[in-house]
Amino acid sequence: MPDNDVMTAARTSAPASAPRPGLRERKKLKTRLAIREATYRLIREQGYEATTVEQIAEAAEVSPSTVFRYFPTKEDIVLTDEYDPLLEGELRDRPADEPIVESLRHVLRRAVALGFAEEPEVSRLRTKLMVEVPAVRSRMLESMSVTGAILCRVIAERTGRDAGDLEVRAFSMGLIGALTETAAYWAEHDHEDELTALVDRTFDMLTSGFAGTPSG
Repeated sequence: MPDNDVMTAARTSAPASAPRPGLRERKKLKTRLAIREATYRLIREQGYEATTVEQIAEAAEVSPSTVFRYFPTKEDIVLTDEYDPLLEGELRDRPADEPIVESLRHVLRRAVALGFAEEPEVSRLRTKLMVEVPAVRSRMLESMSVTGAILCRVIAERTGRDAGDLEVRAFSMGLIGALTETAAYWAEHDHEDELTALVDRTFDMLTSGFAGTPSG
């Protein structure tokens, strides 16, 4: 998914029972990861603006055309991951009678915890770029519809509504917007807080409403 919002920091791991992908898919994933890792390394060394696609291609040992075949823009290298299908699957696996907000809290909180445990520096870098680089922020906002459509489908199935209903769409995109601001808050405060705690604060607010008084 586009790692927009907390989605920017959240990455889920494939379940142990998931079938092993074929050789072709493994090679494609290896190439995508090499491009990403080269991008993160170069950005850390010289900054986002100074990092070019040509430099990324050389560092990843691929051609610039290969980079563009996997990622339409430089911003997509930072934002895109492979995990939207897993997010959707985990939401579908939650108990059918569980309130949808709690299902979402459980899945996203777990995703955030796993993603940060696996790649803490990447999580910090991606959210930092989201806040500091207008092009990354803009591209992230453009890509929100992908994850929003997934949430709409799952929420519609759980509630018996149509995925195109205004209420379903407004709730889904409202949630994504709230998590975007959660990730931005985390980055703006130098990643001092525990991200899972911030996710819980956000879901508490969505569940109980905005109290209008300072927390803590």
